[in-house]
Amino acid sequence: MSRADEIFVQNMQDIMENGYWDTELDVRPRWEDGTPAHTVKKFGIVNRYNLQEEFPILTIRRTAFRSCVDELLWIWQKKSNNIHDLNSHIWDSWADENGSIGKAYGYQLGVKHKYKEGEFDQVDRVLYDLKHNPASRRIMTNIYNFQDLHEMGLYPCAYSMTFNVSGDTLNGILNQRSNDMLTANNWNVVQYAILLIMMAQVSGLKAGELVHVIADAHIYDRHIPLVKEVLAKPRHKAPKLIVDPNVKNFYDFTVDSFQLVDYEYEKLESKIPVAI
Repeated sequence: MSRADEIFVQNMQDIMENGYWDTELDVRPRWEDGTPAHTVKKFGIVNRYNLQEEFPILTIRRTAFRSCVDELLWIWQKKSNNIHDLNSHIWDSWADENGSIGKAYGYQLGVKHKYKEGEFDQVDRVLYDLKHNPASRRIMTNIYNFQDLHEMGLYPCAYSMTFNVSGDTLNGILNQRSNDMLTANNWNVVQYAILLIMMAQVSGLKAGELVHVIADAHIYDRHIPLVKEVLAKPRHKAPKLIVDPNVKNFYDFTVDSFQLVDYEYEKLESKIPVAI
């Protein structure tokens, strides 16, 4: 099985067997029928993915690869906060009548800040430092802007990325305050593995290790039967990721710049309900 499958299975079993249930608490999330959406959780899960060994996508259930990349580009490349710029409907529940999710995600990455070298938004600052200051320990982004939280449709879940260069290798740490493990865990892993690969390629580096730090890793109550179904499915080898080697500019990547070869996965017939 893929390393991503192995990590996912270990995480889910640990949460279900040793996690804390919040059933006695007044929780914010609700199911579509208005019922409180309770969870069982583990605090402080840390997972490591070596991108030199394999691409970390699940095979025990399908991760919608192209939609993952499309959302990543929407946030990091388009720096958009409007769902009309996105080719999926995953953000519809958090958008207003105009399609805006407020001052969240891509909006924060696109805000320019002043430095001694000039004005940069957060993405362009990372790209600048990877080329000009690779020894820096300050190459990072953070979209959890307290000043703007009240104007966000959803507080950022995956909120901080730290990049670190060792020799010719680019590593990264993704910090996430909250992770709906069945719905979004591998989605986030795939996205930020792709981001690390993109940043490395346009900076003349190799993508190394992605470290994923999750503060609140949880499984929703209505997801438990689905999790057990997924964990019982057969496992396959990780597919091979092919990236267009001709792309040298971060903003030239498209969804078609990435191809998964021999991606075998198991189908999950049941629809996964999403708590809002």
